[in-house]
Amino acid sequence: MRKLLMAAALAMGLGVVLGGAEAHTVRWAASGDPNTMDPHSQNVGTVTMVLQQIYDPLIARDQNLGLAPGLATRWEQQEPNRWRFWLRPGVKFHEGQAFTADDVVFTITRAQQPTSNYAIYVDTIERSVQVEPLVVDVITRVPDPILPNKIASILIMSRSWAEQNNSTRPQNTRAREEMHTTRNTNGTGAFRLQSREPDVRTVMARNNDWWGWQEPASQEGNVTEIVYRPISSDATRIAALLSGEVDFVLDPPLQDLNRLRQAQGIRVLEGPEVRTIFIAMDVHRDELQYSDVRGRNPFKDLRVRQALYHAIDIQAIHRTTMRGQSVVTGTLFPPQVNGYTQSEDVRLPYDQARARALLAEAGYPNGFEITLDCPNNRYINDEQICQAIVAMWARVGVRARLNAMPLGPFFAKIQREDSSIYLLGWGVPTLDALYSFQSLLRTRDGGHGNGIWNYGRYSNPRMDQLIEIMVNQSGEARNAAIREALRIYREDVPHIPLHHQMIPWAMRSNLAIPHMANNQPYFRWARMN
Repeated sequence: MRKLLMAAALAMGLGVVLGGAEAHTVRWAASGDPNTMDPHSQNVGTVTMVLQQIYDPLIARDQNLGLAPGLATRWEQQEPNRWRFWLRPGVKFHEGQAFTADDVVFTITRAQQPTSNYAIYVDTIERSVQVEPLVVDVITRVPDPILPNKIASILIMSRSWAEQNNSTRPQNTRAREEMHTTRNTNGTGAFRLQSREPDVRTVMARNNDWWGWQEPASQEGNVTEIVYRPISSDATRIAALLSGEVDFVLDPPLQDLNRLRQAQGIRVLEGPEVRTIFIAMDVHRDELQYSDVRGRNPFKDLRVRQALYHAIDIQAIHRTTMRGQSVVTGTLFPPQVNGYTQSEDVRLPYDQARARALLAEAGYPNGFEITLDCPNNRYINDEQICQAIVAMWARVGVRARLNAMPLGPFFAKIQREDSSIYLLGWGVPTLDALYSFQSLLRTRDGGHGNGIWNYGRYSNPRMDQLIEIMVNQSGEARNAAIREALRIYREDVPHIPLHHQMIPWAMRSNLAIPHMANNQPYFRWARMN
């Protein structure tokens, strides 16, 4: 009888959660693991895909990536340089602290710190002030019409919790710093961090007190636990899905899509991502690192950059490496982003003869050696893309050594500016052109967000002027600045654009979740049947 009672109690414990809802665990896998739990340290998708389950922003995104109320119920531009946010009452952080305007003021200040990788979102903010316990004013240095789009990417922290845990500034991942926020969280979001084993397992449990469960979009969500496992091997990750060991794979390998589409009990969701893959180059140093060229930097010469561009057979990469799952591009961001201009979306043609001629004109008739740094578990087929490019460059005399590595050391390397040439993918969470231009192409002059991901140190005074117009003006003047900046980008070749990424998701057929163009799964909207 005791055994029967214990078994019944265990079954009840496994099948019931607070509120009487049935337990539903989603076992989720992807190739890479977040390298921090700090919400303002690393502005990369592998970090935000976990942290946006745990933390909330003032302004959220709906299932179409439109703006929606989050911790702020409404907001208004009361003056050209002043935005007011009315905060949601009754919200508590996971450890019990009441959410107030003080936490918003603290968070914005924290995101502006030198160790923050989120300064691009708060670059125009002069200060924020508490008007009332649940009202905040954000004062900007210049009128910023897209401030709500930026604020939607800032996750709100508890001031008292951060102060108690010596975490009032973001973790410095470049210096490999360890602090409380490296492994611990305290958000207001739909899920709480239950346990964290880096590179092994991250477990999040449903926060039954989350304010958003009453929102129409979340009422169908019934996930009670998320178990995230990084599985670097493509074959192992897909075998785990097919066997039922995992329920959801964020990044199924393209070569397995047909098999997955035909597999019983498996669904594949597909769509375009707001992310562009490109090659960036060190165009700043007088002598290039990791090269056999001495006393000069080949990438400072436009002809060399053009030669490497001409040498890439992008259609072969699209057809073979990406198996058709990419949108070939010659520009900085995809059509979903405000400011996209089709007339500037033009590639330099694939032309090996022209590439060799340009190299000879630039003084490199026999080519030269370089090292191409590349992640091997961040973007779809990232290492395979780099392998294909290395082979294509070799045909025109540029001998590239491929240095592929996991995303953690890769991002640390390029953020130390310890790279001559590297592959990067760039999403646009604000869905506005300014974010890409200011982060990737603005001169790194110490201004908030300026060139925060411009590790090749590209600098063009006219580009800087145009970016300032994007920041300070609106209407046709701003649109004209974006168009001119796209033209300069095409002509100056600070990057070699490759393609916009397509994103397939694979899952067990009993899981339903909206497919998002930002490649972020929102499990508050997920339902297990």
